[in-house]
Amino acid sequence: MATTVWPPIPSDRLKHEEDASLARELEWLLSSLRNTLKSLKAGLEECAALLAPDEHGSTLVVSTVRSESLKGFVTRVGTRIVKGDIKLRLASLPPPRGATYYPLSISQAPQAPTLVIDQLTAVRTHINSCLDVVDVTTWAGDATNANYIAGQLQLLYDNIQEARQALKGPSEVRGEWWTNSVDENIFDPPLPADVSVHMCLLDAAILLEIRTLEPHTADDGSLFGFRNALAGALGVSRAPAHDEADKVFAFRDHQVKVKEKIRVESQDPSLISAMAKLNALEHHVALNRKALDVVMGRDD
Repeated sequence: MATTVWPPIPSDRLKHEEDASLARELEWLLSSLRNTLKSLKAGLEECAALLAPDEHGSTLVVSTVRSESLKGFVTRVGTRIVKGDIKLRLASLPPPRGATYYPLSISQAPQAPTLVIDQLTAVRTHINSCLDVVDVTTWAGDATNANYIAGQLQLLYDNIQEARQALKGPSEVRGEWWTNSVDENIFDPPLPADVSVHMCLLDAAILLEIRTLEPHTADDGSLFGFRNALAGALGVSRAPAHDEADKVFAFRDHQVKVKEKIRVESQDPSLISAMAKLNALEHHVALNRKALDVVMGRDD
């Protein structure tokens, strides 16, 4: 669609009028962004409140659905898991004498390490950075400088996106279990050397993975290959017990294989709500960045 001016005016005057119109539109947009920043700050403060520690915390059930392998609960306060009482029933982890399950409890001793979910720390850091950006832009920056406002919106967008990614928890964000397992001294009694507990976030849910391990040597690999070849020759196939059964990992300076593995996800309403708010905020900032780019002539 073409736009014309009637009656026709000289091209130099037309260019002048177009520039003046864009300047007025840019002035209006920059003025409206002040109110936008206020609404963004309110949304970010709501996210911060959802992640802040409170008196009672969030108590979440952790339980396997189709078996009695794992039953229990954990309590999250802010970025920390402060309580946990889990009962394990695994063939490779014998229970203490006289018990029917292996207890896995968060130690309440003052000297015990703290179980912190690093992704939640990252989320709070990025949200606080967003709030700082909003305050600086509102009170200390030049609200009439389009390039400055565009840069601040970019910074705001990047931090919101990083916070959302930390909650979503792709593998590169949440870390691998063999490099990021929980300190054994967080539990009472401390974890055996052949047990790994990994706790992180995945899609705004608490993901708990427990593995029992066994040492691996070069002979194990050749023996396993021979057994597979023999089973194939006899027409016998056996499905692996879990998805890591055939893999070798470097865990605490040792080569190990995973004997048994349990994976449980527990939905956290506060984290799910924070994720939804961050999605909305990211979209809102993206629209405002797009609008500003268009008026500044940066958009194709």
